[in-house]
Amino acid sequence: MVEHLGITYKEIGEDSITATMPVDHRTQQPDGLLHGGASATLAETLGSVAANLCIDRTNKFCVGLEINANHVKALHTGWVTGITHPVHLGHSTQIWEIRIVDEQHALVCIARLTMAVLAKKE
Repeated sequence: MVEHLGITYKEIGEDSITATMPVDHRTQQPDGLLHGGASATLAETLGSVAANLCIDRTNKFCVGLEINANHVKALHTGWVTGITHPVHLGHSTQIWEIRIVDEQHALVCIARLTMAVLAKKE
């Protein structure tokens, strides 16, 4: 999905991950606007990667439990940038906020992703 939508990781910070995604034929709805599902995919991708970087992957893994996305600005073309930050890093759940902005840094979508932290089965 990441490759198909053209999502590219740009930076892994101390408490954040940033990625970009084009607004083009792969990510537009039939009317030519950025598809909300593409924004949700960018948000879930960022939060999922970040969540799995915060745990001991030898005995745990994280999976998406719930995502909420508010689409606040329509785009026809260009690029969006998503950045995720942790809200809560618990033993059994994590919550991540993902802000998606356009090239002028205007908010396009804001999402909250809840991740379940699960034990690997032996």
